[in-house]
Formats: sequence, structure tokens, C-alpha cells
Amino acid sequence: MKTLTTTQELADFCKAAAAFDYVTVDTEFLRERTYYSKLCLLQLAVPSPDEDSAVLVDPLAEGMTLEPLYELFADESVVKVFHAARQDLEIFWVEAGVFPNPLFDTQVAAMVCGFGEQVGYETLVRKICKEGVDKTSRFTDWSRRPLSEAQKTYALADVTHLRKIYEYLSAELTKTKRSHWVAEELRTLTQSGTYEIQPENAWKRIKTRTNSAKFLAVVRELAEFREAYAQENNVPRSRVFKDDALIELASTKPKSLSDLGGSRLLLREARKGVIADGILAAVKKGVNCPPEKLPKIDISRDKLKVNPALADLLRVLLKSKTESSGVAAKLIATSSELDQIAAGERELPAMSGWRFEVFGEDALKLCDGKIALAAKGQTVTVVEL
Repeated sequence: MKTLTTTQELADFCKAAAAFDYVTVDTEFLRERTYYSKLCLLQLAVPSPDEDSAVLVDPLAEGMTLEPLYELFADESVVKVFHAARQDLEIFWVEAGVFPNPLFDTQVAAMVCGFGEQVGYETLVRKICKEGVDKTSRFTDWSRRPLSEAQKTYALADVTHLRKIYEYLSAELTKTKRSHWVAEELRTLTQSGTYEIQPENAWKRIKTRTNSAKFLAVVRELAEFREAYAQENNVPRSRVFKDDALIELASTKPKSLSDLGGSRLLLREARKGVIADGILAAVKKGVNCPPEKLPKIDISRDKLKVNPALADLLRVLLKSKTESSGVAAKLIATSSELDQIAAGERELPAMSGWRFEVFGEDALKLCDGKIALAAKGQTVTVVEL
């Protein structure tokens, strides 16, 4: 197997790849010690029987740049095929501000083609390629060099089997006329906002047991400081302080370094220096937050008047129709969306576009404000919403 270690070698491969309809792509990276993923290895393959049709690219090699790959990403005549692309795309967006176009994600396509939700690569290799995947190198430190032959073989398999998987799923989508369903889901993956976390919004990810606006004001300031510090210093959030420590700090509201010393959950490094100063400043700002700037809590979901019988019927219908049509339920509607529909809400993603094409006119008439609880050819029981 060939490993590309110079920009010129990568440029030559990408130039050759531009002559094909698609190229399969995968990455190996590390994120345990950093905020942003560190790209350690890149795998590429084109649909050719040639020995060098699949290659490894070493982005850590001295002088290596990925500009030729980004030019290939911009070539709209070549489909860029990934499996579970989100983390891969985040790397390219953070590193170079680019997204591959056009994009095909085999995990998303598999959900439309009857393989269930969040189907893994190994499952698709087994079911479509009728082969197995060697898992022995799964926990490799991909930043270490040299890589063993076993590690290289493991990494390369992530793009060689992907060729057959892509061709199978692409053919299925064409046959069932569902390609536009996949395109709908992939649109989110190629939007910069998907990967940009604004520090001022980081608090919304924190799970708390109270909706007290004053408490959440402190949570908001602590989360904002942590996120900004982690981004600026490229360290994991947990290296600054973990969520449970954040909740403890918001509860105890320390005012001095000695107060921080009494924390049970705060790391030693966070009890002094820049982090400690940031914590105390964030707590003070949260405590002194004026009433008009307190976090606004969305309690609309808590006030939903859900018809439980109708919600249960919706779940039964969704399960039945998605199983018979081979589409993952997640792509049609989430459990919370079903509750909202059962409560009478209509302005939902699940209520528009292709998401209900799968049900057919006989099975589901949500647009008419009715749910027909029967399959085609059977007696129809209509429930008014």
C-alpha cells in the first residue's frame, strides 16, 4: 500500500482522481488532549482496479499541505463519499474553511435504504460487501510514527469497502427515487453553523435540575468562560473544569481563591492562575446580572397539552410505516416532534416536505389535519387532530 508524504504526490493522486465519478474519503484523528481534532491520517480511494487506487496520506509529514485535496473537494464533477462524515467535515472546516461538494454520506443513505438508525461501517461492510473488518487497530494512537503494516491495512479498509457500499446505496436511492431525501439531510452537514460553538451559547448544553434564571445566569457565565478558554488554548473543556464542577460552582458561588479551594470537583490547576481568576469573574458577573439580562427559559414544551392517546398512536404508526418502507424513523420525526404534533402544533420540520412521502396518501394525511391509522387496502380509522 502507498503512503503519500509530499504535497506533489497528493496533487498527482488528486489530479488522477478528478477523472472518476467519485472518491471515498476517511480520516484518523485524535481529540483526547485538544479542543479541536488533530488530523493524523487521511485515506483516499477511487473506483479503479489499479494497485494505487487506494492510498494513505500523511498530513504530519514535513512540508505536507492538503491544498490539492481541497481543490478536489471543490470539483463538482466528483462525488466525495464519507461514512458518518460529521467529524471528518469538522476537521476540514476548522483547518481550511472548506466543505466537500458534492457530498455523499453512506450512514445517512443507509438510514433511507432500510439499514436502521446510525448504522455502523462494520455493519454495512458485513451486509453489503459480505466481508468482515479487522478491529485490532481501532484504538491506535494515529499521531505516532511509524505506523505498522497492520495499522495501515486497517485504515485503508475504511475507504476500500466504502466504494462498494456507495455504489450499492446510490443504486438503491436511484431505484427508490429517494436521493433527494439524503440531500435534505446532508444540507446540515455542509453548513458552517453546525461546527461553530459560540461561547455565549455554551450554557445551553449544560444539564441542570433547576430552571432558576438567577442560577442559570451563573451557569451561563461559567460556561462562556470555559468555552472561550478551551477554544483559545485548544484544550478539552474537561481540562478546564467538568460539567459537574461547573454546576457545583454555580451553586456555591465562590468569591475568593480560598473558596475555590473548598471545591470537591475542581481540578487543582483550576484553583489558581488564569482559570481561577476567570471562574471568580464569571461567578461575580452571573450573580450581578441585571433582571432584564437573565437567561430566558423556554417553558413552552412544559406547557404542551399533549393528547397521550394520540401521541401513542403516532408512535405506533411511525414505527409501522418506517419498518414497512425501510426508512429510519429518525429521518421522519423525533419523539418530541410527535408529542408536539399530538399537542396540536403544526410548524415543525416533520410536518413538511419529503419527510411524510414515505407514508403515502392512504396512510398519513397530516397536511389535512388528520391521521389515517391504516395501511393501504384496509379500513381507515381517521383521528382528527
